[in-house]
Amino acid sequence: KLNSVRLTPGPVPRDSLVRLTGSGAWRMFFSIDPQGGVAIYDQIVRQVKFAIAEGTLGAGQLLPSVRLLSQQLAINPNTIARAYLQLQADEVVESLRGRGLAVCAGAPQRCRAVRRTLIAQRLRSVLAEALHGGLKATEIREIVRSELESLSGTVNTISSDPDEAASS
Repeated sequence: KLNSVRLTPGPVPRDSLVRLTGSGAWRMFFSIDPQGGVAIYDQIVRQVKFAIAEGTLGAGQLLPSVRLLSQQLAINPNTIARAYLQLQADEVVESLRGRGLAVCAGAPQRCRAVRRTLIAQRLRSVLAEALHGGLKATEIREIVRSELESLSGTVNTISSDPDEAASS
């Protein structure tokens, strides 16, 4: 089962929306897979970094409190706290006394670099497996092209609303 929550400004309806303070209108969708082989705290760290890289979260914007996010995702608060500590250690967010955690000024550039590196590493692993399995570079290119075409318009980004995508 996937745990998910959308983060968006405005009133909080009953369906797992969390109100975040910060400048500008934006939304963020967390998708947590407890069976996915990646630690839950690391999934949160990656998704926050990807949201910052994409521009969904900007410098100065506040993250939801540990309590609020843990309730919305039905995840242990210690897991959320661990993710937030990692984001602080990575200099992506900073603590604002009396306010919470906010995205650091230089975070977007760092997060774009992290996103690119992470995706490149994962692709390298898959490409190495394909080459090891005997596929030729032209076959791999065709598979990649075909898969990109089949995914076009069907994958929710960190900022997309999955309910809107499902209804269209």
